[in-house]
Amino acid sequence: MSQESRPGASRPPGDLLLPGTIGPVSSVRIALCQLDAVVGDVDGNVARVLRALASAEDAGADLAVFPELVLTGYPPEDLLLKPSFVAASARALEQVAAATTLCTAVVGFVEPGRDLHNAAAVCGGGKVHGVWRKELLPNYGVFDEQRWFAPGTGDTPLFLVGGVRVGVTICEDAWSPGGPMSRQSAGGAELLVSLNASPYRAGVVAERERMLATRALDSGCALAYVNLVGGQDELVFDGASMLFDASGELLASAGQFVEETLVCDLQVRPSYRRRLLEPRGRSQAEALPVSVVTEGHIEAPAGRLPGALADRLAPADEVYAALVLGTRDYVGKSGFSDVVLGLSGGVDSALVATVAVDALGAEHVHGVAMPSRFSSSGSLDDAAQLVANLGIDLQVLPIESVHAAYLELLAPAFDGRPVDLAEENLQARARGTLLMALSNKLGWLVLTTGNKSEMAVGYATLYGDMAGGFAVVKDVPKTLVYELCRARNVRAGIDLVPQAILDKPPSAELRADQRDDDTLPPYEVLDPILEGYVERDLSVAELVELGHDGATVLKVVALVDASEYKRRQAPPGVRVTSRAFGKDRRMPVTNGFRAGRVLGARNGGGASASVEPA
Repeated sequence: MSQESRPGASRPPGDLLLPGTIGPVSSVRIALCQLDAVVGDVDGNVARVLRALASAEDAGADLAVFPELVLTGYPPEDLLLKPSFVAASARALEQVAAATTLCTAVVGFVEPGRDLHNAAAVCGGGKVHGVWRKELLPNYGVFDEQRWFAPGTGDTPLFLVGGVRVGVTICEDAWSPGGPMSRQSAGGAELLVSLNASPYRAGVVAERERMLATRALDSGCALAYVNLVGGQDELVFDGASMLFDASGELLASAGQFVEETLVCDLQVRPSYRRRLLEPRGRSQAEALPVSVVTEGHIEAPAGRLPGALADRLAPADEVYAALVLGTRDYVGKSGFSDVVLGLSGGVDSALVATVAVDALGAEHVHGVAMPSRFSSSGSLDDAAQLVANLGIDLQVLPIESVHAAYLELLAPAFDGRPVDLAEENLQARARGTLLMALSNKLGWLVLTTGNKSEMAVGYATLYGDMAGGFAVVKDVPKTLVYELCRARNVRAGIDLVPQAILDKPPSAELRADQRDDDTLPPYEVLDPILEGYVERDLSVAELVELGHDGATVLKVVALVDASEYKRRQAPPGVRVTSRAFGKDRRMPVTNGFRAGRVLGARNGGGASASVEPA
């Protein structure tokens, strides 16, 4: 490969280009390097970056952009309190910088100094030419960046790459209309690059695209957005990196939930042309200094590379893909190869088993049926049919004798008391014990099968069906569980999840003729109330004003409020909604506030609900 100066380009000597210097600009070849980094695996992340950088150079890219904190993985959380970890990030940057030649790499890393910064280094020709320090540190939802990082001061110059003035920002910096991108544009930037570790939730890709298109249009600059991909604990990063021109048109996009290096030629207009045509008047901001990285281009393969637009997934398919990736990465990155789960013949365990097979392969998924006297023959038949469809193995471990032994042992303590939830929950705890025994003996990770609706109202048993290492559908409401199963069947072209499972009324089968709607409102009624109360923080009065029955709302919010102690002890699970239980929603366990009391007192009575204690 060779570097060529553009004809007619005249640059002053030294490392900095004088403000306002203008040269003819036509295009730049850019690589969006969408990687699955592993938190803490600094050496592995360096190897991933170097492989993608080599691929970008082979494609003739002038500029390769990597995700936020790609060298440490995101979020590194309190690993940042370990000086040895921070030092490893700094050494990793030195390795990457030393490996750069003609292709400029913009790489996310942790920068130590008087404080820590979430930073992006611009590397080329074997050295670091400059560093952008993230200015806007999110501290809401799943984010805690102000706990670990200090904000940058915005004193970084623009960078000349392939004859194009490039401004660098990190994630949240792009979300503020008057933020760093606006300043860089006013200061002469022609291309804005944004490094991201933006987690997935349903519908977020369209929201990001609207925001980024607006930012490109408002700034009059082309914009390259690069996102992390992969699962990290309950977070899933969906990739979907994007490239926009200065009018806000989407030119190229990478796939969702897959690693990819997307290479595209970008036509760039000189910044002075934007100022001459700006209908709102010329910016009075001073031009920013420019650090020269490369003036010309890598000798690229012949022909222009147009932008490629990846197909976007349908809503249900998108959520399903997030569950698959989150499960695959949690299992693999945690050092497991196989998983085990209880198969009841119900829809939740059916979905979890199907996701697990798509994530890991049928040979790595193990089902266990644990029938009691209350398990229907239909449920056992449905579980067997699911197992046959998925091609996984199944063990049958009846728990009747175990349950009977528990009851016999507890008979003196239970004497004179009516049969209630205690006897029912013993069945769930016997099943949890068996699954954990298999995990201990065989090294399989236990997947739990509870959904968000159940987690919200406490319709789950501590140390029973909540026992396990990963809760695949923890953030999936019950009504969405059915939708995901049906969508997966459509893609399969067969009833992968047997239709009988989708048709029968949901039941825990812990007592004779039990149905979920004996205790809970129908899920079609329950889930919208939960969405309003949990995800939107609506009050009881607001929910009633939306048309929900007042008594039902009072019962539901009482169940939610009383079940926090259970959720605190639940395993992590994939986040797919706008507000998941876990990092998103952090309620005190010991808590005297009850939302239902406010409306109850106004109506002359308090809220009451039959809450399952354990």
